[in-house]
Amino acid sequence: MLEFTLAFSLFLKDYFDVAVIAALLGVNAAVGFFQEQKASGAVQALKQRLQVSARVLRNGSWRGVLARALVPGDIVRVRAGDFVPADLKVIEAAELSVDQSALTGESMAVERKEGGILYSGSIVRAGETNAVVVATGPRTYFGRTTQLLQEARPKLHMEEITSRVVRYLLAMVGVLIALVVGVSYTRGTELLQVIPLALVLVVFAVPVALPAMFTVSMAFGSLELAREGVLVTRLSASEDAASMDILCVDKTGTITENRISVAEVVPASGFDESSTLLYGALASQEANQDPIDLAFLAAARDRRLDLAAYTKERFIPFDPATRRTEAVVSSGKKRVRAMKGAVEVVARLCGRDVKSTGLEGKLTDLASKGYRALGVAMSEDGHAMRFCGIVALYDAPRPDSRDFIGHLKGLGVSVKMLTGDALPVARDISRQVGLGDLVVRATDLRKVIEVRPKSAAELAGNSDGFAEVYPEDKYVIVKSLQAGGHVTGMTGDGVNDAPALKQAEVGIAVSNATDVAKGAASAVLTEPGLSNIVSLVQVGRMIYQRIVTWILNKVVKTFEVAVFVALAFLITGYYVVSALDILLLLFLVDFVTISLSTDRVRWSRQPEKWNVSGLVGVSALLGVFTVAELFGLLYLGLNYLGLAGEPAVLQTFVFTALFYLGMFTLVIVRERGPFWRSAPSRALIGTILVDMVVVAGLVTVGLPGMAPIPPYYVGMVFGYSLALSLVINDRAKLFLMRRFGIMG
Repeated sequence: MLEFTLAFSLFLKDYFDVAVIAALLGVNAAVGFFQEQKASGAVQALKQRLQVSARVLRNGSWRGVLARALVPGDIVRVRAGDFVPADLKVIEAAELSVDQSALTGESMAVERKEGGILYSGSIVRAGETNAVVVATGPRTYFGRTTQLLQEARPKLHMEEITSRVVRYLLAMVGVLIALVVGVSYTRGTELLQVIPLALVLVVFAVPVALPAMFTVSMAFGSLELAREGVLVTRLSASEDAASMDILCVDKTGTITENRISVAEVVPASGFDESSTLLYGALASQEANQDPIDLAFLAAARDRRLDLAAYTKERFIPFDPATRRTEAVVSSGKKRVRAMKGAVEVVARLCGRDVKSTGLEGKLTDLASKGYRALGVAMSEDGHAMRFCGIVALYDAPRPDSRDFIGHLKGLGVSVKMLTGDALPVARDISRQVGLGDLVVRATDLRKVIEVRPKSAAELAGNSDGFAEVYPEDKYVIVKSLQAGGHVTGMTGDGVNDAPALKQAEVGIAVSNATDVAKGAASAVLTEPGLSNIVSLVQVGRMIYQRIVTWILNKVVKTFEVAVFVALAFLITGYYVVSALDILLLLFLVDFVTISLSTDRVRWSRQPEKWNVSGLVGVSALLGVFTVAELFGLLYLGLNYLGLAGEPAVLQTFVFTALFYLGMFTLVIVRERGPFWRSAPSRALIGTILVDMVVVAGLVTVGLPGMAPIPPYYVGMVFGYSLALSLVINDRAKLFLMRRFGIMG
């Protein structure tokens, strides 16, 4: 519409309109290009992560090549510390410990034996082996993330809302213009005399200040969020957060601390919990920074166990072949051998059988809770090894997770946990943080999607979380929720989270997220934990209220101007305002309404849902009141002020009435309750007062093309507008908002 108006203005030689519209289009194009470039940066960052090298067997000799040069069938050598360059299948007897956190986000390493698959993006923590390449590039689990990141397209709600508002406004103005043109034709009026005014009405109907108002509102909101520890990288994210009704939260490092902790200690006969932990901690080495060793050492310190009383003489780190760690320590004349590792292995070294001693049942019980169990043993001064007990490990929830989830539930936002952990672990953590235990496997969701996509959306919406999740699963879960009509948020920290972060309307990268995740997200937390997301939701809802005020005000103004001008022409036969008056009114009103972005508003307790038809209905019916009041002033001007013979003065008089009624309309629509319930911000009230003073000066002094009017005319219009708007129109607004369900 703006491009059409620009072309027509050029034809009519209205160069001022041409310049303004061209500037708006240029700015929008530049901003759009910049945002597109920034979004593609996430993919570029991901490609850089793929530039790794590998040891490959070619022509009978080993050589180093870039990972991108690998092809299926290549034989690759991997060993401790290596970044797995492609999806590999282990082809020789070996036991590897592999860190898959880049894929699953889970901190615990997994074991891989002959025939097992090593996924690209994993890191080998212990062991070495030869493996054959089975998938490369985009066909790997890691590479699939790149593909999903390119495919991810979040739904842009503001584009939809803007287009619906514009359609309503243009339809209304279009009908009135057609009516005016038809009547003019029957009266014999030249069409070229009608076109300039019709064109100006169209320009007035197009919400040219809407993008600016959105941008300024969201920019102010972004500044406020930055102080709360949230950096917004896509401005519309703060507005989308207002409508967000589901937040998918990555478990590891977000709900949990991403730090293995001791969950439970089951001592054997002759030992207690403290002694079991002591010997487990003695079989640990802090310098290795192994997560399991650190968990034992932290638990020992929490219980104030005296580790300093022991001097470490020898330490044997974890080996996949032995599946245990050992240490020899001394304290005075006492020499102790401490050991921890797989329960079956440690029990066997102590001469105990897992099945016959009842340990198997306990291991099953711990596994059902999602815990990883390790056995601890010790011997003193060369005696036989004695079994001390079992220590269960898990990734503990963050202290603030339960409160955070409670706050979001209080705001009407449903939280769903996503984790690569097994189902028992997921259910246990979900219960601990107050989410419930309706957790489903990601594979189950995929099966339902293949058969009944609608049922999948319902399953995703009703669940409390998802277990055994891989990268593409997170993306699929977000899309399923969106297909169910939900405005979805997603938190994440790793490369594996990037596609889902980009697909979600509100993608939130946590404070320790990778560059790829931050590049794909629309908001980044700058502090640990998730409590700042509550601020994002609250500020987003405040921005929503400001935008609703702008839409209400814009529709009322358009209805008021278009309907009044058209009806006045049909009734009186002349244009009660000039094209210059309407253009001047447009800029004066937009100057004030942009300051709505700073207005004081309250956030609601439930997710905001756009009810555009309701907003237009309230505005149009409220516009009926202002049109009736304008006709009252027009009648006064024609019959009592003698303006019937002075069309130029009448136009200025009507312009003044349109302006002041418009300003007081803004005062009443900014508040969902009675106008006096809250005071406008200083910036808004200051802008309104300045605008009122400026207009009073303009209409009393006059401009080229605008005849002056006496000051008492201005005072009369001001008092009339003040009384009717704040008394009658405000009460009408309250009634209409209740009927259309738009109470704040």
